[in-house]
Amino acid sequence: MDTIRLEPIRNVAILSSAGAGKTSLSEALLYVGGAIPILGSVTHGTTVSDFEPEELRHRNSTSTSLLQFTWNHTTINLIDPPGALDLLGEPLAALQAADAVILLLSGTMGVRTELSRLWARIKELDLPCLVFVNGLDKDGALFENALEICRKDLGCVPIPMTIPVNPGMKLDSVLDVRHEKLVRSGLSSSKVEHLSVSNTLESLLKEARRRLVEAVAESGETLLETYVTQGELGQEDLLQGLRRDIQTRQFLPIYSGSATQNVGVWSLLDAIVTLLPSPFEHGAAHPWHGTHPETHEDCERKGSVQEPFSAYVFKTIIDPFIGRLSYCRVLSGTVHADATVLNASKHVREKLSHFYTVLGKRHVAVDSARGGEIVAIGKLKDTQTGDTLCQEAAPICYPMLSLPKPILSFAIDTASKTDIDKVSLGLHKLIEEDPTLEFARNAETKEMVLSGMGQFHIDLALEKLHRKFGADVRPHTPKVPYRETLKTKSQAQGKYKKQTGGHGQYGDCWLEVAPRPRGHGYVFENRVVGGVIPRNFIPAVEKGVLDAMHEGPLSGFPVVDVQVAVYDGSYHAVDSSEISFKIAGSMAFKKAIETAHPVLLEPVMTVEIDTPTDAVGAVMGDLSARRGRILAVTAHDHAEQITALVPLAELLRYATVLNAMTGGRGSYAMDFAQYDEVPRELAAKVIERQKAEGQAAATH
Repeated sequence: MDTIRLEPIRNVAILSSAGAGKTSLSEALLYVGGAIPILGSVTHGTTVSDFEPEELRHRNSTSTSLLQFTWNHTTINLIDPPGALDLLGEPLAALQAADAVILLLSGTMGVRTELSRLWARIKELDLPCLVFVNGLDKDGALFENALEICRKDLGCVPIPMTIPVNPGMKLDSVLDVRHEKLVRSGLSSSKVEHLSVSNTLESLLKEARRRLVEAVAESGETLLETYVTQGELGQEDLLQGLRRDIQTRQFLPIYSGSATQNVGVWSLLDAIVTLLPSPFEHGAAHPWHGTHPETHEDCERKGSVQEPFSAYVFKTIIDPFIGRLSYCRVLSGTVHADATVLNASKHVREKLSHFYTVLGKRHVAVDSARGGEIVAIGKLKDTQTGDTLCQEAAPICYPMLSLPKPILSFAIDTASKTDIDKVSLGLHKLIEEDPTLEFARNAETKEMVLSGMGQFHIDLALEKLHRKFGADVRPHTPKVPYRETLKTKSQAQGKYKKQTGGHGQYGDCWLEVAPRPRGHGYVFENRVVGGVIPRNFIPAVEKGVLDAMHEGPLSGFPVVDVQVAVYDGSYHAVDSSEISFKIAGSMAFKKAIETAHPVLLEPVMTVEIDTPTDAVGAVMGDLSARRGRILAVTAHDHAEQITALVPLAELLRYATVLNAMTGGRGSYAMDFAQYDEVPRELAAKVIERQKAEGQAAATH
C-alpha cells in the first residue's frame, strides 16, 4: 500500500466542447509525462480515460475520469469530464475539485454553448486558466482564429505562449516563447527536442516574446521598472510574474499544437507544473467557504494540512469490482483509512475503509489522504455527490453544487411488469452517478418518466440501464397533464334513490357550479337553508364533488378552478346516509359541468432561451409557430436571451430542434407558468386522441 505524496500537487480540470480533442489531449499528457508507454487513440478505443462500453461505442467521453500521474516531481491530477452539452453537469462538478483549468479550443470550430457556460463558471470561481488550441495539424485550422475567439467570445487578452510552426499536415513543432526554443516532438517518442530557432523564425519569436514580456511587466510596478530600464525581464522575473498574472487572471496564456500528433504537449505539461498554483497557493488566495451544519455560522478552510479534515465529494461512480466509489477533493487536514468522519450534509457518520488513487480504471490503494489531494473512497453508505465529509469535532458543510435542470423527458414502458422494480432500482443507481438525471412516477398519468439534459443524455442512460441491469424499456413521448374547467355557470340536481328491502338509500342535492379565475383553484360553499339537507350530510356532498372532479367530461382530465355551491335538496329520515349524499353530489356535479361549457386547459411554460445573435430570427419564428408568446429579448455575453410563454405540448422535443437551429450553440431552461385554454381545433384533436387511447387500453 502506497502513501500519497504531500506536495507539490496540481489539480487541473480539462474542459472543452465535444469533438475538440480533450480525451486525446489527456492521453498525450499522460504519454509525455511517462504515465503510459504508448499513445492511445479515441478512434481505436485505447485511451486511458475512455473505457466504458458506451464511450467506446460513441467515441465520446460520457463520464468524468480521474487521471493521476507524477512528472517532474509533481503529482498531477487531471480531471477529465465529458464535453457534450447534454452532460454539462459533469464539468460543472469537476470544477469544484480543481485549482486551475485547461480550456481546450479547436483550431477548426468556434465556442459552443457548453463552453460559454463553463467559461462563466470558471470566472465565477476565479480559477486560473491556460488555453490549448488543438487540431492545428488539420487543413484549414487557424491559430489566429482561436486568438480572436479568446478576445471576442471569452472577453480576454490572449498571449501566445507557443506558436505552431507550419500548421497543417506538416506540423511537428512549436515555438516556445518563454523558453525561447523550438520544441519538436511526434508520435515516435514521448521525448522532445529543444532546438535553436532558425533565422526564418527568429523575428516571429522576438515579436511574441516582446508581447509576453510587456504583458507581464505592465501588471507589476517593480517588473515594469526593470523592463523600462533593461528592455527585458530575466527568466526568473518572467516566471514569477507569469505565475502571479495567471493566478490573478490578468491575461490568458495560449498554447498550441496537436494532441493526436503529440505536438506542443510538452510545453503545456511544463506550464501545468511551473505556472499553475498548488492547492495550498490557491486555497490561501481563495479559501473554501462553508457553514457550521448546526449553528449555520460561516466557516472557511484554506487548504492547509494543519487545519481540521474536510473533503468535498464531486463525483460518484459504481465500479463493477469495487462497488460505490466517491471521488473526493480533500480540502484541508489529514485523514487515515479506518477513520470515522461526519457527513455534514446528511448529519451521519461514515467509516472510511478504503482510499485509492485513480488513473482511468486503475485503482491503487493508499493509507491516507491530505489537504490538496484527490482520492476515491470506497463503499461509503450514505454519501452522495455534493456531500461534505469532515472531522466531527470541527464540522463544516460546503455548499451543494447547483446543477442544471433536465429539459427533456421520456415516458418509459417495461417489457413486462416484472421489470418495473429492476428499472426503478437501475435508474436510481444511475442517478447516483449522474444527478442531472431525474426519474419519477407521474401519479396523474401513471407513467414512469425519465428526464435528462437532452436526447443523447437519455439514450445514454437507457444504454447503461440495459448493460448494467439487464432492463429493456421502450421510451415514448410523455403525456401532457391537461386539465379541464368550465366557462359559464350551471345548475343540476343529483338524486340517488335505491330501495332493496329494509333500509334503502336516498340522497338529493342541487349544485351550482361557476368558473373561477385561472389558477385560483376550487371552492365549496354550503348555501342550504331551512335544513332541507342536514348539516352532517354536507361534507359527504363535497366528497362526491371532489371524486367527480378527478375526471372531467371532455377527456377525463382533472377539473380545476371551479366554485361549487350546494343550495337545495331533500333527505329521508331513515334511508339517507353519507354514501347516498356522496353519490348524489357526484351525480349533480357531473350533470352541471356538462352544461357549463367545459374547456380543455394546457400547461404553459416560461422558457428562457440562450441563442447566438445570428439565430435569433429563426428561434423567434419557431417559437411563434409553436404558439409561443415572446415576453422579452435581451442581449448578454455575445448572445441573446429570449423569454417566452410556450405550451408544454409544443416543447416535448424542443431540445433537438433548438440544437439544429443554432448549430449546437443554443440552450434553454423552462419552468411551469400557468394553465391556459387550448384552442378549439387543437382541443378536439386532444380529445379524440384521448378517446382512442382509452378504447385501445380497454381492448387489451
